[in-house]
Amino acid sequence: MKQRVVSGMRPTGRLHIGHYHGVLENWIRIQDDFDCFFFVADWHSLTTEYADTAGIKDNIREMVLDWVAFGLDPSKSLVFRQSMVPHHAELNLILSMITPVSWLERCPTYKEMQENLDTRDLSTFGFLGYPVLMAADIILYKATRVPVGQDQLPHLEITREITRRFNHLYGNVFPEPEALLTETPKLLGLDGRKMSKSYGNSIYLSDTAEETAKKVMSMMTDPARVRRNDPGEPDVCVAFNLHRIYVPLEKLEDIMPACRNAAIGCVDCKRILIGCMNERLAPSRAKRVEMAANPGFVDDLLLDGSRKASLISDVVMAEARAALKL
Repeated sequence: MKQRVVSGMRPTGRLHIGHYHGVLENWIRIQDDFDCFFFVADWHSLTTEYADTAGIKDNIREMVLDWVAFGLDPSKSLVFRQSMVPHHAELNLILSMITPVSWLERCPTYKEMQENLDTRDLSTFGFLGYPVLMAADIILYKATRVPVGQDQLPHLEITREITRRFNHLYGNVFPEPEALLTETPKLLGLDGRKMSKSYGNSIYLSDTAEETAKKVMSMMTDPARVRRNDPGEPDVCVAFNLHRIYVPLEKLEDIMPACRNAAIGCVDCKRILIGCMNERLAPSRAKRVEMAANPGFVDDLLLDGSRKASLISDVVMAEARAALKL
């Protein structure tokens, strides 16, 4: 039997190309080889967005449209919504009873987000305990593998520790999920910072060809290349990090020496990138427009997937309750 993979994504709205190459592309790549469960982590959104929930529903629709348009296949993977499967909350409550606070306080993301999201009050029980909910999400389906990048291994280790603690206290119910290490390139945004919706520096999967062209033309390049006849350095050019993904290798091999010798200007170089990006993204963008014209598409997909997920989680929760003697 195939090993089972579980992974989720918080509904932040339309996905940008950083989301695609960092997460979604890996999901699509593994869906033929694993028994995949991919969920909309809408309860996780409340850990930071609890004060303003008005946009979550629309964000879910936009995100799922991107998932399916760009290659996630609901006939191969189970796609569902976290809050439509109440067992996530039940198992989260049970696991919270056995998880030491010290484990949660040492989580790297807890400290990082407390420092960086200073516009929100994150001194909440839910924010501190989000790794417990994450553990519940994963082990509820007896996942054996979790797709993560190298920097996310500490987060997965908390899930493994919580799993071991449950099994030690009550019996061997849940397998310890192992990492499925994936490539997670961090794309630079238009301004040279990490691509992020909050920075307003993103190229979205659903952008039109014209919007993409305008954004690429505004991207930073080599800051030392002030004039057209100045030699450039692709390795420090912000725009060139997209060239490496979208421009064919044979073209790259021509562009790199031409840039260093000032035989090609930044404008011409960006035009090549625009053509390659729009050509590659066009089929998925067209599919997205077609699906978006059906207002019930996402709701129907998530309802069906959540029903299937509930049937599986119901069996697992029965085992967990029996182990707890409840």
